Amino acid sequence: MELVCPAGSLPAFKAALNAGANAIYVGFKDDTNARHFTGLNFNDRQAQKALALARDSGVKLYVAINTYPQPTGWSRWQAAVDRAVELGADALIIADMGLMTYVKEKYPQQNIHLSVQGSSTNAASLKFYKEEFDIKRAVLPRVLATKQVEQLCEKSPVDLEVFGFGSLCIMVEGRCVLSSYITGESPNTCGVCSPAKHVRWEESANSRRSRLNNVLIDEYQHKENASYPTLCKGRFKVDENTYHALEQPTSLSTLEIIPQLARMGIKAIKIEGRQRSPAYVEQVVRVWREALDAFKQNGERFSVSPQWLEQLDKVSEGQQTSLGPYSRPWQ
Repeated sequence: MELVCPAGSLPAFKAALNAGANAIYVGFKDDTNARHFTGLNFNDRQAQKALALARDSGVKLYVAINTYPQPTGWSRWQAAVDRAVELGADALIIADMGLMTYVKEKYPQQNIHLSVQGSSTNAASLKFYKEEFDIKRAVLPRVLATKQVEQLCEKSPVDLEVFGFGSLCIMVEGRCVLSSYITGESPNTCGVCSPAKHVRWEESANSRRSRLNNVLIDEYQHKENASYPTLCKGRFKVDENTYHALEQPTSLSTLEIIPQLARMGIKAIKIEGRQRSPAYVEQVVRVWREALDAFKQNGERFSVSPQWLEQLDKVSEGQQTSLGPYSRPWQ
């Protein structure tokens, strides 16, 4: 299975490359990609450098243009496609059908991967995207149980990619508007669910508070690890109890079901984290490279190394991992 890894900067790109990525996905420095954080992503010079490094190493370069264009900004999304094709990207990761139409009409030979933001969760949807836009691959949303993924693999007309590690989200990708109730900006159009301009931190003698557009999201004791303030993972008072009312910070990790995913026919494993540091990228990619290599060597005798789990726990949200929706014993 292809190991698809994140890079939000050139140092992170090099880290993924050195740690054993088969493909690396990046975005441009604007709202055309779903990790539009200040200081992250690639300008034209950096993208050219990344491509050169990828070609020297035999690694594929994918460009994410996976937010939804608005009428007033349509030209930016067109320009992003033009830049990515001119760059020589091996595939464009796209969610919007209008943008796919633009690609197929202007660049019919360009490979398209359906973004997880496209929220395609059934065979009829995948068939539609294949017939209308000739997509080569679809990234499945993180809402499906393993049995559902297996059924899709049996019927899908295109290769399927699943997330193997990274932040979880309570929303169906492509349909999240939760943070817009506070910030007025949807992550699927502006590229980030908690824009930095809305984030504030307050220090006191006893605690550290995080606010999003002046709304209190969480409060941490000084020795407690603080998370970036997103509405879904805040702690709120409900019936006199204060807790993670919507979602508890945790990271998806599917190391233990690598053999199962391979048997199903999954073609690629994706690591989430273009907003994370080069150190995170290096650590996670290296663990997954070792794990996939161990599975290739040992087959069904594959077992998860405790050392891998220890390394991943260090960079997991809340320092804990979960199989997330993959594991639904009641189904």
